[in-house]
Order: sequence, then C-alpha cells, then structure tokens
Amino acid sequence: MKKRNLGKNGFEVSEVGLGCWQIGGNWGDGIEKTKAFEILTEAVSNGVTFFDTADVYGDGKSEMLIGEFFKSSNANIKIATKFGRSSNVFPDNYNEQALRDSVESSRKRLNVDCIDLLQLHCIPTEELKKGEIFNWLRNLKNEGKIVHFGASVESVEQGLLCLEQEGLQSLQVIYNIFRQKLTKELLPQAYAKGVGIIVRLPLASGLLSGKFTRKTTFSENDHRNFNSDGQAFNVGETFAGLPFDTGVQLSDELKELCPADMNLVELSLRWILDHKEVSSIIPGASSPTHVYANAATSNLTALPEKLMRDLEEFYTNKVHKHIRGVY
Repeated sequence: MKKRNLGKNGFEVSEVGLGCWQIGGNWGDGIEKTKAFEILTEAVSNGVTFFDTADVYGDGKSEMLIGEFFKSSNANIKIATKFGRSSNVFPDNYNEQALRDSVESSRKRLNVDCIDLLQLHCIPTEELKKGEIFNWLRNLKNEGKIVHFGASVESVEQGLLCLEQEGLQSLQVIYNIFRQKLTKELLPQAYAKGVGIIVRLPLASGLLSGKFTRKTTFSENDHRNFNSDGQAFNVGETFAGLPFDTGVQLSDELKELCPADMNLVELSLRWILDHKEVSSIIPGASSPTHVYANAATSNLTALPEKLMRDLEEFYTNKVHKHIRGVY
C-alpha cells in the first residue's frame, strides 16, 4: 500500500482508506460486530491506515466498533470522523456547545483523547458562509481535542468557501469517473493551498462496480433504494446523481474502455489515484474480499494518458448532462 500526505503539514495516510458508513449497519443488510471486525482486520492487513466515519453512522455504532477495534489493535491507524448531520443541529441549529458535545461523545466512542481529523458533515452552505463554525473548530484544535479539521462538502461552491478558511486541513468530496467537474477548479485550488482531498463514493454507490443491471433491486432501508432520487438527502450522494437506469447503461458502456487486464472497479479507483491532488480514497466494503480488491489498486500501474483523455471525453459527452443536483 502506497502512502500520501493529507495536505500540507498533515499526517500520512494510506492512499486507499476505508469508508465506515456500512459497518454502522443502519442501512442495507446490516453488518454485525464479528463481520465488521473481519473487514477492519482485512483493511489493516492490506496496509490501510485511514478510517473515515461519522457520529451519525448507525447512531454512533460505527465509531464504537472502530474504537473497540482500535483499542485492541497495534496498528498505526488514523481516524477521521464528522459533525453536523445529527437531528439536534441539522439544518439550522448549529452552535459551539453542540459541536463540543458531539466531539466529547465521539472521543469516548473512538477510545481516543484527541481526534485525528474532525470534518464538518455536509452542513448547509449558509453556515459555511457565516464562518463562525470554523472558529469553534480552531478552539477545539487549540485545546488539544482535535489534531486537524476539515469539511465534507456537496458542491464546488462549498469546497471553495471552505478553502478560504485558515487552518483547513482537508476536503472530502464526491469524485469519480461519473463526477469529474472538480478536476478543473476545486482540486487545483486545494492542491495549491496544501489542502488534502479525501474522495468518497469513488464507485458511485456501486454503479462503477459494473455488477448492476436495470433489474437490480436494493433492500427497503438501503439508501440506493430510499434515496435514489434524492428523497432523503442530497440526490448527488447516491449513484453520483445519475438516474439508476442511466447509470447502469453508462457503466456498461464504460466497460468497453477498460484495458484487457483491468476490470471496471480497478479502472475507476486507479483513475482517481492518478490525480496527484487526491490524498486518499475511502470506498466502503461489506466484506473482506471487497477490502482486499480495493486495496490492491494502490499497486496498479498508472493509466495511459490517452485513456485518461478518453475517460474525460466520456464524462463530457455522455455523463455530465444526466447528473442531477447541485455539485
């Protein structure tokens, strides 16, 4: 597993991390503790040193599982968590005490005295414009409650607003072959400012696994069912904002661009890693097998320049017009 720095003066992370929403188990088929530990163990065994979670994943279950694993493991793990989407603050009740209470609860669940990276969790644009919440984060950093702070954002506009803030360590963004808008403006500006980029949904909620057909169905409590058209939260968070049937068709077309020795997952993850601005990608995993396959992309050869150009043209000519929601 290759390593990269999370921004200027940040810490070293594995370039393939682990997104831990799934192990919270409050959507889809759910993951019990034994299986969660198998996933986390497989990640560490394959050189993954960066776990990303949030206070609301399973109402704290994801953090508790990571904390218990962290306590029993000798691995040098860096943990990022988030604040801002719990029902007591979202969408318009943000205050410093709520942030402090959340951090204290996260520290206890994670079994740490100091959180490596605390990220704002897709909070409203108006709160980012106010900027007051960043002062609260700086206070926590000065008090030794958090090492660094960053923000998970939903749009280029939000990312650019965050980049104006002194001390911002990282941005977490949706970035994949189906969501390339960030390439032109946000990524270069973040790189110039020394701000790390964490990529969530690198496989567009599984579309870029190439395994779905138009007949594929998801369980009632799976976000790919209840949020496929943005019914529950930002439409862009599920299937990269694409209508499901359209996404399946585009994924099938994309397979034709895969080199003979690569599958669609490998192509998709390698494409992201071939952008120097990216610090780490955080695909989720529902099994150790998924963890192993995702981690292996770190050691794949960079994609040819012509293929990179072809994938950009594919997005521009075939994908961009279908994406819904602000991004």
